[in-house]
Amino acid sequence: MTRPQLAAINMEKPQAAANPLSPLLHLGRRARAAKTLAELGFTLVNETLQLLPFRQAAFWHKGLQALSGVPLLEANAPMAQWLNQLCQHLIHQPQAEVSQLSAAQCEAPWASEWYHWLPEFLLILPLGPDAVLVLAREQAFSPQELLVAKELQDIYQHAVLALAQERKVFSLAPWLKRYRYWAIAAIAVCVFPVRMSVLAPAEVVPRNPFVVRAPLEGVVDNLSVVPNQNVAAGDELLSLDTTLLASQKDLAEQAFKTAQAEYRQAAQQAVTDDKGKLAMALKKGELEERSLEVRYSQEQLARVSIKAERAGVAVFSDVNDWQGKALAQGERIMLIADPADIELKIDLPATDSIPLKPGASISLYPNAGPLSTHSAELVTQAYQAEVTPQGVLAYRIKARFTGETPSLGQQGTAKIYGERVPLIYYLLRKPFTAARQTLGF
Repeated sequence: MTRPQLAAINMEKPQAAANPLSPLLHLGRRARAAKTLAELGFTLVNETLQLLPFRQAAFWHKGLQALSGVPLLEANAPMAQWLNQLCQHLIHQPQAEVSQLSAAQCEAPWASEWYHWLPEFLLILPLGPDAVLVLAREQAFSPQELLVAKELQDIYQHAVLALAQERKVFSLAPWLKRYRYWAIAAIAVCVFPVRMSVLAPAEVVPRNPFVVRAPLEGVVDNLSVVPNQNVAAGDELLSLDTTLLASQKDLAEQAFKTAQAEYRQAAQQAVTDDKGKLAMALKKGELEERSLEVRYSQEQLARVSIKAERAGVAVFSDVNDWQGKALAQGERIMLIADPADIELKIDLPATDSIPLKPGASISLYPNAGPLSTHSAELVTQAYQAEVTPQGVLAYRIKARFTGETPSLGQQGTAKIYGERVPLIYYLLRKPFTAARQTLGF
């Protein structure tokens, strides 16, 4: 054998001896090159397969971070939740060395679901106080593989601790230590209690008004009152057109007279003819029917004049809105309200709703008097929100005045006070609500 051939053989022997270490060196370089714990976890659960064969692997660091063969971990998946609980249990065990665990050795409650998620044997590599790597497969791990796992544990643990230490570099502890007095002052301001409050449109309305409704179908002929006019009980408010009712009354009276004549004729025939007695009974029934029609038409004609049943103020928008308008029976026309018996009606938008209790304080700032304020307290709040005429979903709130009362019909802005909350909650309540509705967390 020639000298070059001997040299070639001598060169091949070190390379062959170095080949079994190449996966270990490669995994060490990959672990040191990782920039984040997420990148390190992906390397641990996927590339460790080059040195230690396994079927499944999971990396846990204060929570399940990575799972083999899964590009995006779903934390709410049943397997992920079970593995998270198992790793959390393993991390609190006193054993800090590489160990092997089988399904038969596992404690309850994880033993009952072991075969649903993992094969028979599990290799545990503790990587610090808050991290662990587990490898699972059907066959037990040999003593040689446990030695290799021990070397991997040292490499991986160094990488995990280094990345965890880098996270602490960006903690707020140094900043808080330097500006601790400012931090204490900021925290004190954030937790300073303030009263929750919300603004909503409000209107002064009558509390127990009398509703004037159309007693029958017809057309408004004349309004005898104007908006906000004082009326007494018995005063005429409006009258309906009598043309159709008068015609119906005349027809009913004419039919009644005809029925009277037919009844008298049948009565005369009944004196001499037995068959006339039967005809007289029929005519008497028709006469009574016509009499009822006449009485009904007279009553309807008497109801065309609508009068106030009690004293108060006529509350409606405009005379021209009702003049000549066709009314349906029962249609609301106006209110008769007592100016001294009033309350505050508030439409609280559903988006601004806050927890309220009966007796909550309310301040009214009327539009007509920007410098005046009226105090009130909450009486009732609607259970369900309704759409207002302005197209806003709002809760109807009723309140009674506790001091000087404004005039009926005034509108303005009501400030409703709730419970006391920290200032930071008061300031961030709406942004946080909007964020939750948009992002869904």
